[in-house]
Amino acid sequence: MPEILQNTSLSWYSLTMLAAILLSAFYWLQMSRDDALLPKVYFCALACAFVGAKLAYLVSEGWMHTGDDRWLHWLSGKSITGALLGGYLGVEVFKKWFGYRKITGDRFALIVPISIILGRFGCLSQGCCPGIACQLPAGINRWPAVPMEIAFNVAAILVFIWLRRRRSQQWQHFHLYLMAYGLFRFFHEFLRATPKPFAGMSGYQLIALAIALLGGVAYVRRKRTLRQDVKCSQPPASD
Repeated sequence: MPEILQNTSLSWYSLTMLAAILLSAFYWLQMSRDDALLPKVYFCALACAFVGAKLAYLVSEGWMHTGDDRWLHWLSGKSITGALLGGYLGVEVFKKWFGYRKITGDRFALIVPISIILGRFGCLSQGCCPGIACQLPAGINRWPAVPMEIAFNVAAILVFIWLRRRRSQQWQHFHLYLMAYGLFRFFHEFLRATPKPFAGMSGYQLIALAIALLGGVAYVRRKRTLRQDVKCSQPPASD
């Protein structure tokens, strides 16, 4: 019976991951009906996200598995922070590679949290990514790490819908998400039961800091670019 339950759990995890990929692919194909380059950028970014998810896991904790089952861990392990970092870098690299100059970040700000939520529902079904042991009300003996991350991403979606309606922080939404999620994951990682071999921090925390830093740098660069575009579009002052 436990083996059947484990297989069922893994299948639900795989289904949620597949649903996240299909949803994002459908979204980008719908957004790119008149844009032939956008699907290429998306699928290259998706490949980079998979590579980033695997590398982040191996660097953060995969190397610690040295037993006979290490290959199983190495093949199955993955990281959402690594996927986010790899996907973001993939977008930036391949937009330049293809000569794609349009801004896509505000679209990512909506679909990425939804994809992460679906992935975390898979974590709930599998029972992975637990929080640290603690005593909470209602007899809860572990920090609800996965539900808290789902709640964060639900809140992020609501915030970005509100920003879009107000036309506020246009072209900066994904940069805001990178900063917010990176900082959230850095501090939340202290409450997650993950190995912390790097001066009391986990590899995922270091990746989260990199995400927040890249988001901040990209935010400042975009702000300068938009400011220059506004100046260039203004008519010259009359004497």
